[in-house]
Amino acid sequence: MASRRILKRNVNHMVFDIVDECFMIMGFDESKTASCEKLIDEAADFQDTILEKINAAKTKADFRPIKETVENAAIDFIKKLNALN
Repeated sequence: MASRRILKRNVNHMVFDIVDECFMIMGFDESKTASCEKLIDEAADFQDTILEKINAAKTKADFRPIKETVENAAIDFIKKLNALN
């Protein structure tokens, strides 16, 4: 199913971008290392959880709430990254 593959890819890219941005922040300001590591752990936990839900989904109706969760999480992670800057 193409939507499953695309959704997994989007989640992986989102988490990679969060980790990359956290490493950039840590490179510029070492005092924010603990906050960034916490955010990286949170993103990794989210990735594990959401990928399990994607793998368990069977129909297109199962994917709608997962997509909404991913979109809301992306907005939440962006707000947290902006707060670190």
